[in-house]
Amino acid sequence: MTDHWRLTAGEIAARVRARDLTAEEVARDALARIEAANPAINAVVQFMPEEALAAARAVDAAIARGEDPGPLAGVPVTTKVNVDQKGFATTNGLRIQKDLVANADNPVVANLRRAGAVIVGRTNTPAFSLHWFTRNSLHGHTRNPRNPALTPGGSSGGAAASVAAGIGAIAHGTDIGGSIRYPAYACGVHGLRPTIGRVPAWNPGGAERAIGAQLMAVSGPIARSIADIRLALAAMAMPDARDPWWVPAPLEGPAFPKRAALCVRPEGMPTTPAVEAALRDAGRRLQDAGWTVVETPLPPLREPGRLQAMLWLAESRRGLKKALLEEDDPDATFVFAQMERLCPAPDMNAFQDALQVRAGFAREWNLFLERYPVALMPVSAEPPFPDLLDLESPEAFDRVVEAILPQLGLPLMSLPGLTVTTDASGPAPLGVQLVGGRYREDILLAAGTVIEAAGPPLAPVDPVRA
Repeated sequence: MTDHWRLTAGEIAARVRARDLTAEEVARDALARIEAANPAINAVVQFMPEEALAAARAVDAAIARGEDPGPLAGVPVTTKVNVDQKGFATTNGLRIQKDLVANADNPVVANLRRAGAVIVGRTNTPAFSLHWFTRNSLHGHTRNPRNPALTPGGSSGGAAASVAAGIGAIAHGTDIGGSIRYPAYACGVHGLRPTIGRVPAWNPGGAERAIGAQLMAVSGPIARSIADIRLALAAMAMPDARDPWWVPAPLEGPAFPKRAALCVRPEGMPTTPAVEAALRDAGRRLQDAGWTVVETPLPPLREPGRLQAMLWLAESRRGLKKALLEEDDPDATFVFAQMERLCPAPDMNAFQDALQVRAGFAREWNLFLERYPVALMPVSAEPPFPDLLDLESPEAFDRVVEAILPQLGLPLMSLPGLTVTTDASGPAPLGVQLVGGRYREDILLAAGTVIEAAGPPLAPVDPVRA
């Protein structure tokens, strides 16, 4: 095995396009990295060596014909098992869906293919993609490659763990309540939750998403560099008429003032000293690059978080309980019971009221983000949790929910959020979350680039065995 798996996506695509490397060489190296690293972490749970090599050869053939292979030419990527990929089961971590083989690609998968990416595997998620740790009764337990005592996050825990371990330069993830941003934080990489409608998504093999998911659930990239996040977003965001929520917004917006709002303890959340130090360090990095950073309270997150959970659970209660009984996954059963405990069932009036007041919260955030184009806040009040902490007791579950308040509140307003790892040198990585206005991922990426540049680059790690 060579060390092509250590390269960034941008480096791989440039070298493949220049014929310094072939896409097939890169794919073989990526597949060898899966064999070497995955047994320790169980991040990739569906394998596709033949398909990956065929896709790589197609990229090489296009280049030989003088054709443009796409911006991700030959870049190894992974997809999450909760999106349709033709020929593979959309398990969502469930035994009851192990034979649900897709007949067509989800738009985000199709866009990655069109961009020249080579899909080398599919990554693990908790059952029903339900919580912030990654274990299920079908595919097993995913471990954090930096420290197996810590959660890899969830629900895109397999995606973040794979990127951290050098299995693919880019991973696809999904996020309705932190499922991209928190795993990126836990595994010490970067992850972007785009604005609703930025990246087209739809599972042809499943039912239409409920309204909460349509308003709040997104697909987005996880990577080891902000440049690769930018590259992956452009590829994922290409139009697809199958998603009526897709918005033709430009990837680069107008000029903006370099002004950020720093909030260490949104609505009094119990931010630890280590997390506070990471936030203030990120603020200094921005200031050193000419940004103005103002410490100030943020618009509401706690009530939006409650309404986000209520909207999602109100719909899940209609169909998920029967599936929970059929699947009989103990983790999912416990987590759903705790969510129900924290969020009583609404009647129709409460459900409609939540949709109505959503507009007011979105307006408040929009006005705030006009003054401060970037909000700098915690990903979590704590460093990455001990693995499976939320399953220990109802009290432990409540601790997790309180700590990840910034993950839960933002989706209600359909806002984009970017996790930037600032320090991956210790036993627990640390990072920050940047939040911006709708369809202004470019501002988040600009600020993230500044923060990233002031620290050491993120390199893939050899997984530590449990």
